[in-house]
Amino acid sequence: MSELTLTVMRLGFLAVLWLFVIVAVQVIRSDLFGTRVTQRPVARRTEQQPPAQARRAAQPPPRARQRRGAPSKLVITEGSLAGTTVALQGQTITLGRAHDSTIVLDDDYASGRHARIYPDRDGQWIVEDLGSTNGTYLDRGRLTTPVPIPPGTPIRIGKTVIELRK
Repeated sequence: MSELTLTVMRLGFLAVLWLFVIVAVQVIRSDLFGTRVTQRPVARRTEQQPPAQARRAAQPPPRARQRRGAPSKLVITEGSLAGTTVALQGQTITLGRAHDSTIVLDDDYASGRHARIYPDRDGQWIVEDLGSTNGTYLDRGRLTTPVPIPPGTPIRIGKTVIELRK
């Protein structure tokens, strides 16, 4: 083997070694400090719309009718976010450690995309585990399929407990 080939192989090995060290430092840094959450700027487009469209955009959308006795809020009863309340407005609520989740859980036992809570056509709320590592529990039972949530029944994700309330 020529001296030039041997030198190129040594430099290539050295570059791969440094790349490994840099990636390892970045992983350790992200574990220690977490991901940076940035606020998204809110763009105002009402000035660019014609007056009729601006009036329609200013009006709130009509609310879907809720069943009598249906839950109207989601309350976190245990965990780092205890006391937090989220109004149920008919949209899907995602739970997990990912920064784009509706409720971001600062919990070592929660996955990035852990679970979701969504309404069905009958006005009931359904909880679904999204393939999490540690599982989602509805009143001590581990979820394997999407299940309707009775109001007041605890949903446990790691150390966080959530309930639907009226």
